Amino acid sequence: MLVLVAPGQGAQTPGFLTPWLELPGVRGAIEAWSDAVQLDLVRYGTEGDAEEIRDTAVAQPLLVAAGLASAAMLFDDPSELPRKVGAIAGHSVGELTAAGLARVLPDEETVRLVRARGLAMAEAAAITETGMSALLGGDPEVSIAHLEKLGLTPANINGAGQIVAAGTMEQLAALNEDKPEGVRKVVPLKVAGAFHTHHMGPAVEKLAEAAKELVPADPQLTYVSNKDGKVVTSGAEVLERLVGQVANPVRWDLCMETFKELGVTALIEICPGGTLTGLAKRALPGVKTLALKTPDDLDAARELIAEHSA
Repeated sequence: MLVLVAPGQGAQTPGFLTPWLELPGVRGAIEAWSDAVQLDLVRYGTEGDAEEIRDTAVAQPLLVAAGLASAAMLFDDPSELPRKVGAIAGHSVGELTAAGLARVLPDEETVRLVRARGLAMAEAAAITETGMSALLGGDPEVSIAHLEKLGLTPANINGAGQIVAAGTMEQLAALNEDKPEGVRKVVPLKVAGAFHTHHMGPAVEKLAEAAKELVPADPQLTYVSNKDGKVVTSGAEVLERLVGQVANPVRWDLCMETFKELGVTALIEICPGGTLTGLAKRALPGVKTLALKTPDDLDAARELIAEHSA
């Protein structure tokens, strides 16, 4: 059984979109979405430097647009995706990519919603200087207790020995000086705020307003939610969870547990892939993984789909 996953913020790198624009239909789609959200996604994905594309309001629509476009290249016909993919999920903003691919919302509405999400989260992040850091290694229970002692939130519990802490820059500096027992390294992430924490409360309200105008459809395939790793079958509930997810922790560990229960045999991470396949290699032994980084990876991905399709 094949699982398709979409990465979250921090996966973007300068120029990552460039080779994809050479494929038929990709440039046109990205330009249309750029017009819809009044943001030049082509320029940001090809010429934007690391600081420009770190901006939450830019990074989020850029990642979702790249994910939608790259996933479309995996299939000769869009109708093949729900027939050949056993389950779908996304990490943080990648959940919107997953919702779009599951046809909960049309592509343009998905990109519009993520643009509203990015702007709202950027505004919330500007209130207090905050950030996020990944903890590598250590016992999760020990690490979570230590983070709470420092006033930090375990914003992403990713499994495979990785937790992401979020809070103020002062709290993160204290974490650097006082790591939890067993943690090998604390790595600052390329994000501009303490996402999935109470600091994002104002963004939830704005996103809820934007979501009121939408009429979601039920997912066309098995959709696994970040909130608790549960399968969600109602489009209305998917949308409700996408709104609340902004200020709630990402439980990717529980998503991977669900993949295991569903009988996953292969996992493809759409562009810009790498992070989630790394976690899967450690947490899902025996599962074949592939990160879709450039169009050069498409042939191998299509072979994997043919071998493991639903």
